[in-house]
Amino acid sequence: MDDCTYCGCDVTTHDPVYVDTVVDGERVSDGQFCNYGCLAAHISKAGLAEGTTCRIN
Repeated sequence: MDDCTYCGCDVTTHDPVYVDTVVDGERVSDGQFCNYGCLAAHISKAGLAEGTTCRIN
């Protein structure tokens, strides 16, 4: 079973979203989510977007 990083449900029974990061030039799995809703909730709950921005015009 592939558990959702946020809610623990089986992601294969939903519309899954997989997140990777690059570490030392290699793609590494950084989470799997049932859908964008679980991903958004995870980002919000973990505060992952606080203090981040690419560029403000």
